[in-house]
Amino acid sequence: MQKNIALIYGDCSSPEIVAQAVRVLDKIAAKHGHTFTYTRAYMGGEAIDKFGDPLPPSELNTCLAADSVLLGAVGGPKWEGLPGEKRPEKGLLRLRAGMGLYSNNRPAKIWPQLAQASPLKESIVAKGIDFIVVRELIGGVYFGEHKTETVNGEQRATDSMCYAEHEIERIGRIGFETAQKRRKNLTCVDKANVLDTSRLWRAVMHRLQAEYPDVTYREMFVDNAAMQICKDPSQFDVIVTENMFGDILSDEASEITGSIGMVPSSSLGEGTRGLYEPIHGSAPDIAGKDIVNPTACILSAAMMLRYSFGLAAEADEMEAAVSAVLDAGLRTADIWQPGCEKIGCTAMGDAILARL
Repeated sequence: MQKNIALIYGDCSSPEIVAQAVRVLDKIAAKHGHTFTYTRAYMGGEAIDKFGDPLPPSELNTCLAADSVLLGAVGGPKWEGLPGEKRPEKGLLRLRAGMGLYSNNRPAKIWPQLAQASPLKESIVAKGIDFIVVRELIGGVYFGEHKTETVNGEQRATDSMCYAEHEIERIGRIGFETAQKRRKNLTCVDKANVLDTSRLWRAVMHRLQAEYPDVTYREMFVDNAAMQICKDPSQFDVIVTENMFGDILSDEASEITGSIGMVPSSSLGEGTRGLYEPIHGSAPDIAGKDIVNPTACILSAAMMLRYSFGLAAEADEMEAAVSAVLDAGLRTADIWQPGCEKIGCTAMGDAILARL
């Protein structure tokens, strides 16, 4: 198989983790007779420094021409004072919209070797943590109208949350279909007691429910869902929700698994081209120190092989190599526990490669 992967190295410590993911991809390619070629694309702070724009059209076109995109993380203190449209995060929003990626999928699964790292009680963790948040990615308040104006002598800010039926239906189908492939349990998270958009979500989801009779479906207010993720995460299989709620809940879900340094994600639309990235930030405080955890980026690359390239066996091998490294007691600083060996970013990449 021949595939072209657009690489966005990102900002601060991010290039360190992308470099390790590429090493692992190259090892998998050599082992199985694949050819992965890489095209550099710039987005976020590095694009601002190079082009004065967080995502120039030329860089979006590079991503659109690739078979998939692997991203590290963007942002950092260097660019925090810029206007909203020029901030690194705006490049990420524009990339998702430009690629038509309306479904973000974040697994929340605790590795048994890291159970003690979860902030939850042992009795809660023992019941199991294994669910996925399916988040609508290119609609809602993040893509609505934003304005700040002076009214009656004071400033007033407005952010609009808008959803159309087709936007809800397409992500709702992803939720139901994902549940069909797992434990057939879907929870739609909303705020229907307050928001018109949430009431429309419920109406559309009720129509879809009839098409998936094998899936157990329920609805939950977002504030209750945030509490239940901490109280009893074992009750969840698949959560489907709108953009802002999904952003917040998926970050919460990542924390209960022990470390955001272990959590990958995929963003998909129509077709097989996707955007794959770890859920953590660019970690500017440890940039250049070779101590950042590359595992989430490596697992994101495994998701790319599985969901965009159809290479499930190769993805399994990458995930098994990560598990074997954890079994051996090797840990980066963010997941280190007494009795384990603390290693750096490059050494973690070396260890995963050795088990491939």
